[in-house]
Amino acid sequence: MTSHRCAWVTPGDDLYAHYHDTEWGVPEYDSRALWEKLMLDGFQAGLAWITILRKRETMREAFDGFDPEIVARYDDAKRAELMDNPGIIRSRLKIEAAIGNAQAYLDMREQGLDFSDYLWDFVDGKPLVNRFETLSDIPTNTPLSQTISKDLKKRGFKFVGPVIVYAFMEAVGLINDHELACPRHQAVQAFTR
Repeated sequence: MTSHRCAWVTPGDDLYAHYHDTEWGVPEYDSRALWEKLMLDGFQAGLAWITILRKRETMREAFDGFDPEIVARYDDAKRAELMDNPGIIRSRLKIEAAIGNAQAYLDMREQGLDFSDYLWDFVDGKPLVNRFETLSDIPTNTPLSQTISKDLKKRGFKFVGPVIVYAFMEAVGLINDHELACPRHQAVQAFTR
């Protein structure tokens, strides 16, 4: 697979290659996993995705497995602990956003809105399959990512701009943006329910 991976994968970087080959673009339907991935994409703002991949396990540990029930109740002591943790992205704004986003996630659930169903409804339950040949063909945002971003913000989410949302949509398989020559373009479609 190495000769035709998507161009964004850094050659020789095993972590990036593994993420591309096993996770990126595979449709995710678990609400909690989707929330975690959206939070990680928010933490990525202004950084390279490989930075998040290298810190992901430490961030999962620091954020209690990205359990929204726990994150929503973080107090000042926990906030200070996070800011002192060199293994995570130590941005006060991003940490506060994750806490507020956990509260927004729980508010949606209290209203009877499943986070997975909410997101998949934007694409009528099936991944949108793009047919891009090169990395330069792939947009950084679309009218759909703008719509989702606007709706998430209306619900109280932060660090969910249209570029972040588009990257999230690619990562969780709401859209298939593997380049046409990449073997994963066809492979991820087998994971659609």
